[in-house]
Amino acid sequence: MIIANIADFREAARRRLPHFLFEYIDGGAYAEVTLRRNIQDLEAISLRQRVLRDISDIDTSTELFGQRVAMPVVLAPVGIAGLNARRGECQAVRAAQRAGVPFTLSTVSACSLAEVRAAAKAPFWFQLYMIRDRPFMRDLLAQAAQAGCTALVFTVDLPIPGTRYRDQRSGLAGAPGLTGRLRRLGQVLMRPGWAWDVGVRGRPHALGNIAPLLKGSSGIEDFMAWMSANFDPGIRWNDLDFIRSEWKGPLIIKGILDPEDAVLAAKSGADALIVSNHGGRQLDGAISSIAALPPIVREVGGKIEIHMDGGIRSGQDVLKARALGARGVYIGRAFLYGLGAMGEHGVSEALRCIRNELDITMAFCGLRDIEKVDGNILAENPFAVAPGKKR
Repeated sequence: MIIANIADFREAARRRLPHFLFEYIDGGAYAEVTLRRNIQDLEAISLRQRVLRDISDIDTSTELFGQRVAMPVVLAPVGIAGLNARRGECQAVRAAQRAGVPFTLSTVSACSLAEVRAAAKAPFWFQLYMIRDRPFMRDLLAQAAQAGCTALVFTVDLPIPGTRYRDQRSGLAGAPGLTGRLRRLGQVLMRPGWAWDVGVRGRPHALGNIAPLLKGSSGIEDFMAWMSANFDPGIRWNDLDFIRSEWKGPLIIKGILDPEDAVLAAKSGADALIVSNHGGRQLDGAISSIAALPPIVREVGGKIEIHMDGGIRSGQDVLKARALGARGVYIGRAFLYGLGAMGEHGVSEALRCIRNELDITMAFCGLRDIEKVDGNILAENPFAVAPGKKR
């Protein structure tokens, strides 16, 4: 098939990946209302087209925590992303670094910190959940520092896992024991290319950073069960003191949707926050990330750096988020579709596509410098916050 945009990568990934794995990366919580809102609300924002503005030399580069990046895009942390291609996080980090954008490794990655560090040509970022086992967290943070990770993304919107009906229907969740394994095996056998590349050559039994805790159990069912059992529902704001005591680099709080929580994040000593609803995978019916962004920017924009994720599928989406105050934008599914479709090359092509769309859209908006992008480039913004008002 001919691939021109992220939607095409999505279809290519659907054709190559086992059904349960595609549904895991593609789906959201419950009826997926928030998942759809993330995309639809970005589409509802209109851009101003400008002419005769000298767009001969466009610069999409910016700076994130002292690192010059080719565009304000970060590869988001995604659990078991490495199952989408053989040792997939290693492939993704190489593609990201060639494209000049940061890569963030998930706590629950398929590849370990040490393995990704060996594959990377430069430092990358690490993501952490609040886990019941604090000594294990302390050890992970030490490993991240030893691996040279330059920023920590701390996810706060997953005290418990959201319910995703697609995972139950596909056999990834809700079908324990032999029944679930047979359902997944049947789906794997229908994707022989993936089965050979990932299932055989990719060592999927070696599941990354938590492998030492699985105590010999290494199937995806054991992996998912560990995640469900070990997130800490008792997490509170003062638990960030533990993180700060163990991590000395930039700290980014991921999973903020409400301005009141944004104020608390700013007071916590974090260096940045990510406006995020976890890609619509946690609370269904929650506000979209792009709708949540303007009131948070208005509340704490001068106190803490603000980033955003959720629904980003194009360079135009990146520009819209930047116009509404996001310093950096994270992509999850958009790079996973590329990884699932074509491995490292697919991630490179997905990033090239987003970069090209961003460049062309800036040109049509009469913009030469990403640093000068603001709300003036928007012709219609249904999520604007009037002075003195909050959403």
